[in-house]
Amino acid sequence: MAVFLARWLVHVKTQIGAASFERYRQYTNVIIPILGAVPLTKLRPEQISEMYSKALDSGRHDGKGGLSPRTVHQIHTMLKQALTQACAWRAIPYNPAVLVKPPKVPRKEMKTIDTETMAKMIDAARGTPVFIPVLLCALCGMRRGEVIALRWRSVDLDNGQLAVVASGGRGKGEVIEKEPKGGRGRLIALPVVVVTELRRYRTQQAEQLLRIGVRLTDDHHVYAKEDGTQYWPTVVSRSFKRFMQDHQLPQIRLHDLRHSHATHLLAAGVHPKIAQERLGHSSIAITMDTYSHAMPNMQTDAAARIDAAMQTALNKPKTK
Repeated sequence: MAVFLARWLVHVKTQIGAASFERYRQYTNVIIPILGAVPLTKLRPEQISEMYSKALDSGRHDGKGGLSPRTVHQIHTMLKQALTQACAWRAIPYNPAVLVKPPKVPRKEMKTIDTETMAKMIDAARGTPVFIPVLLCALCGMRRGEVIALRWRSVDLDNGQLAVVASGGRGKGEVIEKEPKGGRGRLIALPVVVVTELRRYRTQQAEQLLRIGVRLTDDHHVYAKEDGTQYWPTVVSRSFKRFMQDHQLPQIRLHDLRHSHATHLLAAGVHPKIAQERLGHSSIAITMDTYSHAMPNMQTDAAARIDAAMQTALNKPKTK
């Protein structure tokens, strides 16, 4: 099994991004100590299931306990992909991972803030290092990685829109840019307030860079340090958490601003298809499933419309 996984990693390296490959490599380091000595042709579903149990119990490399159900679920997804390739190579007749049920992943609690709190937060963030992430996540529904990777060449302030074409993630000592989640980019129409703030911010950023002898170009990142270099993803999240604490605002994650944006859109009656495109979900089903709580009045509204149409028809004078 260890020999096969090493071969598969070489094969898959050219098909995925650097961050994904590093994650896969770490996952194989969990699998090999448990299943590495098992011949690929002898691998059975019960052995895989036992490996998941051990990973949950004591799978951490530092010896401080087990891995989370979410991580083990991701290991299952990777292993299933690897063994599917083994079937394609005719190394095994069937994929044993398909017959194994991965651990259930508890859904993370989704926290949102109302529009009044959001306005207060944006006003407090103005002039701080977290202003741009707050603005783009809260009013455009962007993900953290998309904010980090956004360059000025993808922002059209004259037409009030920006293009999400990349996402920044953690690599070996550097930020690695890859295609957005879902594998495709999207256009986001910008609210007037965002256009105004980005114009002001671009001027400030250009002045900061000129102080160190650098001229701002369209290739520069929108959200960057004073010297133009990118922020590390986890630094952004920690800075946001500290900002919310310092200003006694609700203790939510940066990603929850995206959830808040989606909730506000749907609660305001924006069609779920538009919300899906704005958020970059691969299907409208994901949007509906994730944010069904934000549409409590849609069923009532639908019933009211049907009732009104039926009442009109029933009350219409009948002709002989």
